[in-house]
Amino acid sequence: MPISADDVRTLHKYDIRILRALERLMKRYMWVPDDILRHATKLSESELDYRLGHLMAKNLVKSSSLPYKGYQMVFAGFDALALQSLTKKGSVRALGSLLGVGKESDVYEAMGFGAVVLKFHRVGQRSFQSVRLNRGYMPEYKHAPWIFVSSLSAQREFEALNALESAINVPHPIDRNRNVIVMSEIQGLTLSQCTLEHPQEALDQIMKQVIAAYRLGYIHGDLSEFNIMADGEEIWIIDWPQWIEPDHPNAETILRRDLNNVITFFARKYGTSLTTEEAYELVIG
Repeated sequence: MPISADDVRTLHKYDIRILRALERLMKRYMWVPDDILRHATKLSESELDYRLGHLMAKNLVKSSSLPYKGYQMVFAGFDALALQSLTKKGSVRALGSLLGVGKESDVYEAMGFGAVVLKFHRVGQRSFQSVRLNRGYMPEYKHAPWIFVSSLSAQREFEALNALESAINVPHPIDRNRNVIVMSEIQGLTLSQCTLEHPQEALDQIMKQVIAAYRLGYIHGDLSEFNIMADGEEIWIIDWPQWIEPDHPNAETILRRDLNNVITFFARKYGTSLTTEEAYELVIG
């Protein structure tokens, strides 16, 4: 369910206190027991019950009666905490429309110091089993790892954008809190959505950027026509949370897969002749 700006704006200080307590306690509990939550928030039983009812009505928290009475923050609650912090800093001033929903993120337009994009990392919201198999940075917490993996995913992407923006075309990273990244808006379309006038030039640009990223120690890890954008003049590579280093044990396999996705797309749609093996040699050479 899309996050509501009104839900964030109308949060009471006690609502925020409860969400922050749940965030801490979900490292230890799958469902935070009612008495533990009451002790952590220092709210009376009646006040806590009222506030929890308010949060559940906004779909920020859910409850369970088995095996005991307990509560759990859901993605929207985590999003709300991040937005509340970013708003206090001034990085976000207004939340706009939902732009797109991916496998592991939702993207919104927003206003900060001008037009910005908000990327909400939601790792595992569709399949946590695949995350366990494919992510090398799973936290050690036994319970609710989606919160902490989503935050780590955002941290990793924010790190990559900061490292790469001086060398290749990536969104400018503005701020991050928890699972949310604030970044510059790119006025363009993904390669899957557009037809390029000069496909060979675009492919050359992509290869130069992949090579430059590799030299800086970054392999994208999920490169395809769905996360490469064209704005009419420049090529931009987006979505960097799954990056790996060139000395990663699976680096060759993952780099070849990235390149094959791009080369196959260009060959199928535009008839380009570069092979995956030639592209691979260009990158590592």
